[in-house]
Amino acid sequence: MPDYKRKLNGIKSDVDLVSLSRRILLCANRGLSRKEFRSEVLKLLISECRCDSIELRIIEYSKLWQCERTIDNEFSFSILYRECRSDKSGNIVPSLNIDSDLESIYRDIYLGMYNSSLPYYTKNGSFFTGNTELPFELSSETCKWAGGRSINIDGRYKSIIVIPLIIEDKISGLVISKSIHKNFFAPENIDMYEEIAQILGIAFEHRQAQVALRERIKELTCLFGIAKAAAQPDIKLDSILKDIIHLLPLGWLYPDLAESCIKLDGKTYATDGFRENLPKISSKIFTNGNFRGTVEVAYNTDMPELDEGPFLKEERNLIDAIAREISIIIERLQVEEEKENLQEQLRHADRLATIGQLAAGVAHELNEPLGNILGFAQLIKKGLNNPEQIIKDADKIESASLHAREVIKKLMLFSRQSPQKKSLINLDRIVDEGLYFLGSRCAKAGITLIKELNRDLPDFVADKSQLYQILVNLVVNSIQAMPEGGTINIKTSCDDTNVILSVKDTGLGIEKDILDKIFIPFFTTKDIDEGTGLGLAVVHGIVTSHGGFVRVESKPGEGTEFRIYLPISHGDKDEEASK
Repeated sequence: MPDYKRKLNGIKSDVDLVSLSRRILLCANRGLSRKEFRSEVLKLLISECRCDSIELRIIEYSKLWQCERTIDNEFSFSILYRECRSDKSGNIVPSLNIDSDLESIYRDIYLGMYNSSLPYYTKNGSFFTGNTELPFELSSETCKWAGGRSINIDGRYKSIIVIPLIIEDKISGLVISKSIHKNFFAPENIDMYEEIAQILGIAFEHRQAQVALRERIKELTCLFGIAKAAAQPDIKLDSILKDIIHLLPLGWLYPDLAESCIKLDGKTYATDGFRENLPKISSKIFTNGNFRGTVEVAYNTDMPELDEGPFLKEERNLIDAIAREISIIIERLQVEEEKENLQEQLRHADRLATIGQLAAGVAHELNEPLGNILGFAQLIKKGLNNPEQIIKDADKIESASLHAREVIKKLMLFSRQSPQKKSLINLDRIVDEGLYFLGSRCAKAGITLIKELNRDLPDFVADKSQLYQILVNLVVNSIQAMPEGGTINIKTSCDDTNVILSVKDTGLGIEKDILDKIFIPFFTTKDIDEGTGLGLAVVHGIVTSHGGFVRVESKPGEGTEFRIYLPISHGDKDEEASK
């Protein structure tokens, strides 16, 4: 740009190219819509250049956009578009209706089919004439459409200059300046108009890069929001889909006008303004190869045509990515549900197996009340003539029956199959109640059962029946590890974040090469009638599902200690349980 200030035709206007360049680039930085940006830029150009009309033709979103600003009627502005097509080389070219010689010239310049040696062309491919009333010749081989005849482009405008608009090193449009005055564009000033077009091309490049960046940020924000919604613990699919429909509009070009809808298995989740008759873009949801539904985004008003109706090609990629993400979320939740069902089946199978291990204790607990019931019932038969004795015996029968019922209730609580249900509980109470069936078995096996309970433990959130299962499994495991008798020490304690259950025995211990395998389902070193290999695997699964962890220390010949760490705080479950 050799001069900072240059004159157009001597009398029309002084054009400060540095100032004009700055204002055009600032306009590109303002985040204006496509229509607003073009209107503002053409207003700047027509004000500075003082011609009567400036027309801009540019290819964007696979369409040729035409906009024109005239100096009449306080700078009137209009915009329209024409469809484009791809040529054999894959280049986007406008589908023009060539209805005049001037339109043919426009097409040739856009396609680069010009001869710069002709007097009406510059070396950069710009076309200009100072008097459209005069016919002119375009007999070059590059203008075969002229057929050697004289060209006549007479009309309202007498001076015309057509300059190719270069964006990203290729002709992407035309800048057409017009004047009703003859010889308005002096030949010596044509290069300045070409410089202005060059600045305009840079502004369009800059704006397109900014728009693309903003759209990518919106798309990534939308996808991140979906991933974040799906990552919430214990969230249901319904809640995830409701979150997603409110996130979707934020990823589109016009978020304030966008509405969204997800249809899944006959159920519809939609924003308030969504209607079926709106222009929309959609993508199908498949899981494991099966069609499940669609995800759709629509605008609640008519919008200008872009790549796919009023939508960008990038938005097609985005909605397809969202449909795939929803598919992954559904499949993941299904896998988690199936995994939980399998884990519950394992826990139930282990409970049933453990009941077999508890059979001796259960028999002892039931034998005593049943013997009392039988004995006192026989006494009643013998003492029918003594009502007072009958009442005393009946009271003892009732007491024995209640004790037997309590035994059965505890057995049913342990053996039932039910989904995880968490509540506020106390670990010491779990130990007291969970050892109910094990005392007699320990005594029979010559095992001393020692309890060291911290009676000041905080309550925490857990599934009561599953903690019973942890305790019983660990104690039964210790009993089986001490065939010659010994000691089991059960201790409760806590630190800043966890309550801790310790079960320590003086049994055979576990070999180092086996220690890493003890939590594998069905792994066992016991005889087939003594264990299923599920006990410790179930313990590990329950502890993990509660957000805790297990530590094991063992020395062969000296014994084993299992320490169970369960978090005192368990997120939203604390609030839920306290209600």
